[in-house]
Amino acid sequence: MRPASQRLAAVDEANLVLDHAGQVNVFLVAGLLSPGGFVGPDGAPDLAALRSALGERITGLPPLRRVPRATGRRRRWEEASPDLGYHIRLVRTVGGLVGLERLCAELMTAPLPLDRPLWEILVVPGAGPGRTGVVLRIHHAVADGTAAVTIARTLFDPPEPEPATVPTATWAPTIPRPRPGAEPRQRRDPRRPLRRLGYALHRIRKTLTGRELGSTVLLGERSPRRGVAFVDVDLAALEARVRPLGATVNDALLASVASGYRAALPAAGEQIPARLPVSVPVALQRHGTSGNQVGVMLVRLPLDVPAPRDRLRLIAGQTRAEKVRAREQGTLEFMRGPVGARIMDRVARRQHLVGGFVTNVPGPVGRLCLAGAPVTAIWPVAVLAANVRLGVAAFSYAGRLSCSVHFDAANVPGTAFARAMSEELVRLTA
Repeated sequence: MRPASQRLAAVDEANLVLDHAGQVNVFLVAGLLSPGGFVGPDGAPDLAALRSALGERITGLPPLRRVPRATGRRRRWEEASPDLGYHIRLVRTVGGLVGLERLCAELMTAPLPLDRPLWEILVVPGAGPGRTGVVLRIHHAVADGTAAVTIARTLFDPPEPEPATVPTATWAPTIPRPRPGAEPRQRRDPRRPLRRLGYALHRIRKTLTGRELGSTVLLGERSPRRGVAFVDVDLAALEARVRPLGATVNDALLASVASGYRAALPAAGEQIPARLPVSVPVALQRHGTSGNQVGVMLVRLPLDVPAPRDRLRLIAGQTRAEKVRAREQGTLEFMRGPVGARIMDRVARRQHLVGGFVTNVPGPVGRLCLAGAPVTAIWPVAVLAANVRLGVAAFSYAGRLSCSVHFDAANVPGTAFARAMSEELVRLTA
């Protein structure tokens, strides 16, 4: 008997709408593997051993065993056994870490076929001395960053526990719960629904007509030439320095992004604005079957403030208030279904509300292995959507905050951005 199909959650189908030519809507992480397990002492991978190790795990992961089929105006998930010879495959040898960055940039313009389960694992020889690269791609219709990390946790070997000195990053972000007795009071407040409605209308208006940026190299039609640059910093040192300032690691990431813009805009021949708004996802409480449960907040980066710690304090003040409001409001109104997503997709091609995207997904406490091969490093790569030409993604792993800068290489000086961002992160740890 054929397994019953399941209708896509509206927000997941909205993420299919946002996948089209020039805008590949996938969650991508790249990693480095040391010899062990399916990776031989000489770095040669045994693909048969990898497929054998992952086959049973994939059987227990329904999101990796289905395809979206059109049924009238909507789509349903239908069971489909993945061809592991296709989904787990070897790609060309690259020239070290720079070659892995280039491969990631190319993959961010390569769509996943919709007639197969929406994921793949690519094994990349030559990604480093004695290292093999690996790239995992999962479509955003299947999972947002948090859900994708949960899927990856099942695919990878169980993590080994780390010493207590490692910062307490977790697989799923900890979302503050109300104090005992606070939530009932909120439910009884008759003004709360009106406040939410008012803020929803404000967000809709801002999405449709908001204009906080003028003409800038950061916005416009994207070229097919993409660039990716990896950036890393010691996570424990960063957290230890910014916590006493009332800031979080995510605030420090945003401060380093501000430094990147301060370097990239003059390199492109533009003046530095006082404030540059960026879109930042906010994790929501998980519920229901949807793979996408994320809100969004707007953070105006203070580019006219030269002192790193002053920038950090200003950013922290914004995020403390905006995270609460974003979580209360939930998913962006236009991303709650495919119709709204189509409207937003059209409007966003001409938007001047945000100049960039910044996302940070917490990673595992312990180190991982993939079919016995130790994972020594992991970097995420952000999606570029709308008319935005640069985005930053971060992931905490193995005591590092691992970041990537994804940019339109034909229009944006992304290398200058990444260099300044890295220098700022180092300053914040000093």
